[in-house]
Amino acid sequence: MPIEYVEKLENKMYSFNTAKTYLCCFSIFMQQFKNIPLMEISEEDILSYMNQLVRNGKSSTYINQMINSIKFYYENVMGMPNRFYMIDRPEKVEKLPKVLSKSEVQKIIAHTANIKHKCIVSLLYSAGLRRQELLDMKITDIDSARMMIRVNQGKGKKDRYTVLSTTLLEDLREYFKEWRPKEYLFEGISGEKYTASSVRSVIVGAAKRAKIWKTVTPHMLRHSFATHLLEAGTDIRYIQTLLGHSSTKTTEVYTQVTLVNVQQIKSPLDF
Repeated sequence: MPIEYVEKLENKMYSFNTAKTYLCCFSIFMQQFKNIPLMEISEEDILSYMNQLVRNGKSSTYINQMINSIKFYYENVMGMPNRFYMIDRPEKVEKLPKVLSKSEVQKIIAHTANIKHKCIVSLLYSAGLRRQELLDMKITDIDSARMMIRVNQGKGKKDRYTVLSTTLLEDLREYFKEWRPKEYLFEGISGEKYTASSVRSVIVGAAKRAKIWKTVTPHMLRHSFATHLLEAGTDIRYIQTLLGHSSTKTTEVYTQVTLVNVQQIKSPLDF
């Protein structure tokens, strides 16, 4: 991997996850053209490679990530703007968010192994957090006086506030007395930041013990937060703010999975 690629990512302060994705994709790209110097790879070569990825069944998300990583090298690192105007991006597949019912969320929380795991699941759901936002959260981000949670540098490098549940606050106080984290709200045994895989294991384990057989992910709790607020009549603009979306268009996807309107419609079988 060219050192200047890594340095440019650092200088532009890309998020850890974005930088990791770019580095992984560009490493694969370099391996594909290992016998050709990077500056001698033509746009036709890259277009042919993209077509190969399509034929191999790679997702539109993967192909877009690959294009981004390649463009970053040539356009940002090497200063060759708009080199890839010929390469068409695949259309993004619009998928509806997968959500849990309120009872399913409650069952998962009830089947966590300890107070720490209970707080992790409850916080993801009750505040609508992304997993990385939870991992980056510090003790000082919990504002019990205002009953708010500060999310620092969320997706898109944006700060925001979200709600703090009164029920969760009591659990957090109990958790803090027992586990005594030093800096980050959730830390590993040695005091390091809790890991993404650990959060996933907590949720998968609790869902399994709750006998919920669908595949449950941390992001499903965020989707469920937004959907349940919408079903409760919360203005979509407030939900947009709590989630940290730049536009209500992103938040509007949850209107397609709410039960409020659907429950008012009778199936023709019941006429």
